[in-house]
Amino acid sequence: MSVRTRRFQYYTLDFFKYFKRHPGLYLLLAIPVIQVFIFKYLPMYGLQMAFMDFNPVAGYAGSEWIWFENFQKFFSSYVFLRLIVNTVGLSLYQLIAGFPIPIILAVCINELRSRSLKKTVQMVTYAPHFISMVVMVSIMIQVFSPHNGFVNIIITAFGGSPVNFMGKPEYFKSMYVWTGVWQNTGYSAIIYIAALSGIDPQIQEAAIIDGASKMQRIRHIDLPGIMPTAVILLILNCGRIMSVGFEKAFLMQNSMNITASEIISTYVYKVGLLNGDFAYSTTVNLFNSLINFILLVAVNKIANKVSDAGLW
Repeated sequence: MSVRTRRFQYYTLDFFKYFKRHPGLYLLLAIPVIQVFIFKYLPMYGLQMAFMDFNPVAGYAGSEWIWFENFQKFFSSYVFLRLIVNTVGLSLYQLIAGFPIPIILAVCINELRSRSLKKTVQMVTYAPHFISMVVMVSIMIQVFSPHNGFVNIIITAFGGSPVNFMGKPEYFKSMYVWTGVWQNTGYSAIIYIAALSGIDPQIQEAAIIDGASKMQRIRHIDLPGIMPTAVILLILNCGRIMSVGFEKAFLMQNSMNITASEIISTYVYKVGLLNGDFAYSTTVNLFNSLINFILLVAVNKIANKVSDAGLW
């Protein structure tokens, strides 16, 4: 019997031993595992459409295999470069602007000594996260309206001319990113607040006794304490660089800002669902996923070498 076989038998017996001891926990675990399998792994069967001239009537068995022709079509398309530039640019802008602000907010909340003030700040900063994206974009349309929007009322009050913010491509990325920062900063700070609460209070007390100022304690205790958490979240965010949120970009999109707002996810929706070209849309989405996977692996490898705080 090989070593691999003996090891498999050992882990199998060990699993059944723990299953008999805690059956309820394993049954609870089975629910999310089955959900992930059904909604994440089973749809991967459809990836073969990317290599087919797919015909919904003929199905997978009757469709012709064309291998990499869909990829060549996408790479030679006039929209390819624009999609990559818009998607990567928007994602990097969002990452650079949105990543450090939750850390700063978490540190500031952690330093508040008034319990009531801390709860108030948390409630005020968390609340925007629970606004639906449709309502969020509707608020933006009202606030930035060139006719009676709050922002343009202020501009005209100071003698300026109204600006159609939602219709100008140069404003799209900033509006997308900074409204997202406002909406998600408070909720994103929860993880960092939890990490800060796990730092040993005795370290803080020893630093105070040694005469360390508040800024010195933040720099040498708080920030190093949450750095492993920050690195892991940074890796996960880098793995989603090519997957900018579809819903908000699509709701903000119009014929005037299309040159800046057309990203891979909105393009896949239009090509696949609106035009019915399922094979080509699968190709674009598969390319998107492969780039995300490569970025995730690369950033994780760099993080392991630099800080020993990678995902694996």
